Amino acid sequence: MKLDIMAIAAHPDDAELCCAGTLAVMTASGKKAGILDLTRGEMGTRGTPEMRVQEAQIAAEILGLSVRENAGLPDCGLENTAGHREQIIRTVRKYRPDICLINAPEDRHPDHRNAARLTLDALFYGGLTRIETTDSETGASQEPWRPSHILHFMQHWPFQPTIVVDITAAIEKKEAAIRAFSSQFLDDGPDDSEPETFVSSRRFFEAVRGRSREYGQQIGVTFGEPFLYYGGPIPAGNLDFLLSTQPIR
Repeated sequence: MKLDIMAIAAHPDDAELCCAGTLAVMTASGKKAGILDLTRGEMGTRGTPEMRVQEAQIAAEILGLSVRENAGLPDCGLENTAGHREQIIRTVRKYRPDICLINAPEDRHPDHRNAARLTLDALFYGGLTRIETTDSETGASQEPWRPSHILHFMQHWPFQPTIVVDITAAIEKKEAAIRAFSSQFLDDGPDDSEPETFVSSRRFFEAVRGRSREYGQQIGVTFGEPFLYYGGPIPAGNLDFLLSTQPIR
């Protein structure tokens, strides 16, 4: 199966928080989308790795994803090594996405910035013929592949985006996908026995919606998701894409 777009994220729920609206917009238009979670989130304070894997599959169904895989790399132990890069290269060559959405280049959580550098290097090396990999299921040799476009999604620390995607039509799916991770979010009621974390309160969930509203406002829509385009100017054969975009009045 070839994907049009793939999110590659350090932890299960990173993609939901940061780019689920965009993925839902793409699948609603008939595009094939997927997520590669690099770790199982086993170092998280709340829930268990098994719970988070199950929650990730529920979220994938909500977003209409064609595939969701987990690389099984160590949470809080992501390193830019040949072994870790190979796990990403193998999956990207398997699904051959044209667009990859990846972690923010700098962020509060070390895993996020480590994942960004690891993923960027893996995506580059994945296009080299002399780096050989085989499909983990069939054992067949894989052809080189490098996505045409790479975008960083925004996490805790903001940046000046180069692209904001209108996710107004997908905001309910985005929030439903976040809520699918019930071990992590929105459990701050009187019966919640799990320890409170930075992301577990409703205040955090409201902040996620607030950011979507803020960046939507910047492009003249209700909700938006911001991205930083990697690798120089955004390539364009012409400006036809602007003709389908409503200006801010």
